[in-house]
Amino acid sequence: MALSLTVIIPTLNEGESIGPTIDQIPRDLPWLDVKVLIVDGASTDNTAEEAEKRGAIVHNEPRKGYGRAYKTGFSLVDTDYVATIDGDTTYPADKIPHVLAFLINNNLDFVTCNRLDRMDKDAMSITHQIGNWGLTFGTNLFHGINIKDSQSGMWVFKKEVISKVKLTSNGMPLSEEFKIEAFKRNLRAIEIPVPFHARVGEVKLNTWEDGIWNLWFLVTKMKDF
Repeated sequence: MALSLTVIIPTLNEGESIGPTIDQIPRDLPWLDVKVLIVDGASTDNTAEEAEKRGAIVHNEPRKGYGRAYKTGFSLVDTDYVATIDGDTTYPADKIPHVLAFLINNNLDFVTCNRLDRMDKDAMSITHQIGNWGLTFGTNLFHGINIKDSQSGMWVFKKEVISKVKLTSNGMPLSEEFKIEAFKRNLRAIEIPVPFHARVGEVKLNTWEDGIWNLWFLVTKMKDF
């Protein structure tokens, strides 16, 4: 009997890149049934159309926020495992089954993927690299964990992890929050390196605003432990 996996992709106006992103996800494996779930933040371009043409399920989430999209996606999961990536071709979607196999073979609950050690030279600006380093340093310092990339959006985990973590953020900080929860709730969690590529389409991050927001969240999150 095949295992089952939902790949959740939050989107907002990713019409140019969502098709190539979905196309990279292996969906013809005999041992794994793969469902692609797009949680779309009311895109005004052809994101939904491009995703549906490729057999993805598109769920419209009018409430804004990266974290909100993921929490909505998690509530819809009915498979054994979950994977997450962005819809901009930056993450190695073709490696998702390999990461899942690594998780299963090592009896893990949660795997997060470090982008920073193996990223292309043009994949991230110097400003964003510095911001990622600072937020990762803060994550480790304030929460007593040891990871290299607190902002990575590629994770693979067992479905039951969703009920074991306490996710409060509706915005960008959910990425660091999920990792903090996974590593501090005594789950079997690990970080592994993956390639990271330049995105297709417009960069939506606001370096300073998002950075300050994420840093403040790290401080307020300390009350949960």
